[in-house]
This record gives sequence, structure tokens and C-alpha cells, in this order.
Amino acid sequence: MARGDHFSDVSAGYALFRPRYPKALFETLAALAPRRTLAWDCGAGTGQATLDLVEWFDRVIATDLSASQIAQAPQHPRISWRVASAEATDIDSESVDLVAVAQALHWFDQAAFYSEARRVAARGAVIAVWSYGSVQLEGALGEAVRTFERVTLGPYWPVERKQVETSYESIGFPFDPLPVPPIDMSEQWTRDRLLGYLRTWSATSQYIAIHGSDPVMPFAVELAALWPDGHESRIVSWPLTVRAGRISPTVLVAVPRVR
Repeated sequence: MARGDHFSDVSAGYALFRPRYPKALFETLAALAPRRTLAWDCGAGTGQATLDLVEWFDRVIATDLSASQIAQAPQHPRISWRVASAEATDIDSESVDLVAVAQALHWFDQAAFYSEARRVAARGAVIAVWSYGSVQLEGALGEAVRTFERVTLGPYWPVERKQVETSYESIGFPFDPLPVPPIDMSEQWTRDRLLGYLRTWSATSQYIAIHGSDPVMPFAVELAALWPDGHESRIVSWPLTVRAGRISPTVLVAVPRVR
């Protein structure tokens, strides 16, 4: 796998078990965009945001570093799936009305990505980056999942994950800020859906690579004692952080000649 690719080995599970994003998020972004001709979903994975973006934009270009992830993405006549890094694409210059990054900015070379975003941005284009933090459930279930995440898997999270834990407060975002209202992110999940989601975590993959065993298996036994009915759905939620900005055109500064 390429540097920054933590999910090729779990692409099928990623497509099945990762959460989708609230409709209100896409309504907000579509309202901010100057036009709805073309959106770029960068670090698209298997399309958790792409399929919603195409409901609001005429076309979407979805890129990801992982060919395995792209291979799991659903086909759509108005979505162009491309294997490409965030920092260098073949997208036409000055063509994109919305640059969107869902749960992926922390894996990028952010300065290089921002430069690419400016290159492809049409006049007045918007950039929006968002991430969701730790999964939340009520009571003893929530405490068990937090322990699994922070204790069992604590040493195995890539360092970039810290930016998610701090709600992207530590990242530079050199764009003219745009207001985004608080947006709730929650779904109704069964116990098995939650377990499948835990297996898509980068820390879980790292644990398996080092130890050769799946840490979710013993945790599943613990979880079954707290959630005995495997068919019962419960509310799971995530704190959603969204940062949006207007992309100013690149300004070329003339350098005076030395005589």
C-alpha cells in the first residue's frame, strides 16, 4: 500500500460498514457553492460522501489513493472514479465548484493538497473538509467501546489520527471561512454493524498486522453480554466537525528585475 493508505486491506468492509453523512451537510454545502456543475470528492474511499454529492451536483469526480477502495465504489453515470493522490490529479484547472474531503484530510500532505485545490477551483469555489470523532453509545455500551478504542487499540492509531481527536483544530485552513451550522450525525445500527465498523479502523488493521490476530473477536464477546439481542438496533452517533471556506484565486506576485 502507498504511504497514507490505511484501508486497502479492508475495502470491502469499508464499503459495507462505514457510516454515511447527514443530508443537512450536503444541503448546506450545495447552498454555499457558486454553481452545482462539478464537485471533487477527494479521498473518497468507497463513496460514503460521493453518492450524496451527486444528488446535488451535475457531476462528481471522486479520487482516492487506493485502487482497492475505488474498486469497491458503486458505479454511477455522473460519477467519475479515479485513482489519484490528493496532491496531484488530472482534474482540469479552474473547473471545480466544490472541493470536498470527508474523513480524509488528516492523511494528506495538506500544503500540497491545498495547492491542488486552488489549481482546480473555479471562480468562487468552496472547499469543505469534515471529520467525525469517536463513535458514541449510551451507558455501559459506550464505555466498553471507548475502552476498546483507547486502551486495547490505543498504541496502534496512526499519528495523523490526533487531528481527528482534536476536531481538526490543529490543522491549517488557509481559506476565507464560511459558516456551517452544527449538524447531527447518527444512525440506527445492529451489534454486528458496529463490529463490522470497528474492523475498518486503521488501528485495528495495525493491530492485526503486528499480532496476527483480530482484536475485535474477544471484544465481540464482551459486547454481546451488554447487547444480547443481535437484531436490536440502537442509536450510534458521532461528533461531526465541518470546516468550509471560499477558495481565493492564486495571486501571482511580480518579482522586479534586478538591473
